[in-house]
Amino acid sequence: MTDPVRHLDFGRVSVFLGDKSGKYPDGNQVVVRGSDTRAAFDTPLVAHRIGAEFAASELVVLGHAHEDHMAGLPLLPRAQVQVHELDLDAVRSWDGLRRHYGLDEPLASAMHDKIRREFFYQPRPDAVGYRDGALWELGRCRVRALHMPGHTAGHSVLLVEPEGVAFLGDIDLSGFGPYYGDATSSLAAFRRTLARVAEVPAGTWVTSHHRGVYTDRVAFRAALAAFTARIDERSERLLAMLDSGPKTVDELVATRLIYPSDYAEIWIDAAERRTIEQHLEELQSAGRVRADAPGRFARC
Repeated sequence: MTDPVRHLDFGRVSVFLGDKSGKYPDGNQVVVRGSDTRAAFDTPLVAHRIGAEFAASELVVLGHAHEDHMAGLPLLPRAQVQVHELDLDAVRSWDGLRRHYGLDEPLASAMHDKIRREFFYQPRPDAVGYRDGALWELGRCRVRALHMPGHTAGHSVLLVEPEGVAFLGDIDLSGFGPYYGDATSSLAAFRRTLARVAEVPAGTWVTSHHRGVYTDRVAFRAALAAFTARIDERSERLLAMLDSGPKTVDELVATRLIYPSDYAEIWIDAAERRTIEQHLEELQSAGRVRADAPGRFARC
């Protein structure tokens, strides 16, 4: 028999903490107990250890589409699944998720095998899309979707009212910093999101990974500022990588900007490339990097 999953309660909202406060590959599971409908936000691996409290969910509202946020969906075959319309294809089919990641063969097949094996991945062709401002009345409480893109095109913050609990998803306030390395990710959109997420009318902030729960506004804002600062730190590190002379994107990917050199995963080179290309574009616009020759970049 497994030990009970530690959880925190905020009115009708329960937060079930995954392993190491939801550190990837796990996550933190939010369940909202409306008087009419029970809803789950995302479905990380910890969902498989919660039991009846999770299994009773009639509605799943996904803040975004990624393998670690869909791991518990096979446990809820009859629940209604909703996700922002810009992430909908990634939930409905493997081909949609593959394009969402931006992976080509043979990496796509390897990733498919991995997420079926490690995350119980199954597509949900029955999923439906929501839009910014969508509202779910659950009975004595409601959930409001606030579109906050960047991590993915459809990434959304889910706000429970009147409890004032904001599920931030993968605005996870981790030391790693923002992730915008997939095909539908956007550095520019993430910057805009980070400039406005502090204004969400909440008193409790829940992250999918690493940090868990914040109940102090000062601590939340400090963590958000440190998380945001990682973007500019990466830009400065990329510039330092060009100090020794012009380099191609392939050379920069091999050096690595965001992941340690000894960290190995299927998607890393693709994520590094997408991240580096976005930073280079931003730095070129700022006049800090120039195209030295076709395919080569240098500091200005």
